[in-house]
Amino acid sequence: MLKRVRIIADLQFGKGTGEGIFPDSCRFIISRRGGVRQVLLDGKRLATLRAHDGRLTLGLAGAKRLHEVLDVPGNRVVVREDVLPFIASGKNLFCRHVVESDMHIHAGDEVLVVDGRGGLVAIGEAVLSGEEMARFDTGMAVSVRHGINQE
Repeated sequence: MLKRVRIIADLQFGKGTGEGIFPDSCRFIISRRGGVRQVLLDGKRLATLRAHDGRLTLGLAGAKRLHEVLDVPGNRVVVREDVLPFIASGKNLFCRHVVESDMHIHAGDEVLVVDGRGGLVAIGEAVLSGEEMARFDTGMAVSVRHGINQE
């Protein structure tokens, strides 16, 4: 099971990220059919494996681990300083508040929302591509799942 989620993470976030996010001491919540449902570490959710597409959605603990192992600008969206408190409390990120974004982001990707200094602010799902986030002035850029102030 550990090998499987590490491979999925490597495919989704880049080579080597699987080991960084999922240490050997992970625990698993298994579905009735025997598949991985959630990955836990020290009682905190690192990730959930979505049944409909086989991709990982990260919890805040998993996002922190990904933030440590993923090279800049990988899967990152930089947000304006004046909206940081809102995003950190779990509000969605709109295009007009995006300062910069990784141009390799695709709609539907898990993304790290960071401040201007690179500190983690939130984790969520990209609604638009990285290029669209940077160019558009209206619309939602990231559907935020967890902000750092929601712990």
